Amino acid sequence: MRTINVGVIGTGGIASNQHMPALQKQPDIKIMAVCDTNEESAKRAAERFSVPHIFTDYKKLLEMDEIEAVHICTPNFMHAQPAIDALNAGKHVIVEKPLARSAVEGAPMVDAARKNKKKFMVAQNVRFGSDIQALKRYIDAGDLGDIYFGRVWALRRRGVPSWGVFTDKEKQGGGPLIDIGVHVLDLTLYLMGHPKPISASGQAFTKLGNTPGHVGAYGPWNWQNYTVEDYAAGFVRLDNGASLIIESSFAANIAEDVMRSSLLGTKGGAETHPVRIFGEEKEMVYDLTPKYLPNVSSYEVEIRGFYDAILNDTEPPVTGEQALNVMKILDAIYKSSEEGKEVLID
Repeated sequence: MRTINVGVIGTGGIASNQHMPALQKQPDIKIMAVCDTNEESAKRAAERFSVPHIFTDYKKLLEMDEIEAVHICTPNFMHAQPAIDALNAGKHVIVEKPLARSAVEGAPMVDAARKNKKKFMVAQNVRFGSDIQALKRYIDAGDLGDIYFGRVWALRRRGVPSWGVFTDKEKQGGGPLIDIGVHVLDLTLYLMGHPKPISASGQAFTKLGNTPGHVGAYGPWNWQNYTVEDYAAGFVRLDNGASLIIESSFAANIAEDVMRSSLLGTKGGAETHPVRIFGEEKEMVYDLTPKYLPNVSSYEVEIRGFYDAILNDTEPPVTGEQALNVMKILDAIYKSSEEGKEVLID
């Protein structure tokens, strides 16, 4: 059995709580090096996961010939250049979602993977739950018919992150739309068969996040330095004649948090989280709920899929091109909000 040596750039929460534990469970993968500008964070991760090499400069990690693949688990503004440098150094790359702060920033990442003939994947783990995979099998069998409309909800009532740079537009590229909306938008496009976007209209609001006196589910946030939207909505037209709507919020006056995709097809419909399928047959309508599905870690399945693509020389489960289309939609909604009109997507 061949062992793949791996480097991890960025050792914060998503790396230490998801990527590295999942990597450690793979018998053919060894975490060879970690890197973080915060040396103490890198040391803690190295000690916890028995990693032999520690760096504070990711370019030093990329100089290690024995490293074959790199995980980039940095904030959004540090996705593009490390990914491009890693691909140019001959490494396969998996980068945390979203692809980058924008499609303009993300396109060179996809180009670098293509130019260097390396595997490149964006970590959209929500696709990989056993319930989602069951629904995908149902859709691929044609049991929903022609899916012509999707709804995307990624809504928090008072879920403003009180840590990191999530409320800094310069470093993140946006707020809930790019942070949590990207999860469900990617999921919806995946279930719909990856139609390409052709236009979007939307509006983003900052009404609560930059004002004082609000309850925070994750503790108080710095409202004075809050520069992202706290709610956004968009309508997207797709090249196959279908369309979708998306709503996403960190803070909104709603009854409860919602993270869900909903699909309308000619033979049936479906919702995720929890998965339910709605159909009509034999002069009756019915609801179908999957039972006894395997209990899996979506992060472990996601990461296994990336390394299987390397070992078998196949396409990764989440391609750079798919992630780039997601970014184009987000960019267009933000641009539409600024310009007050529908925006065409190339």
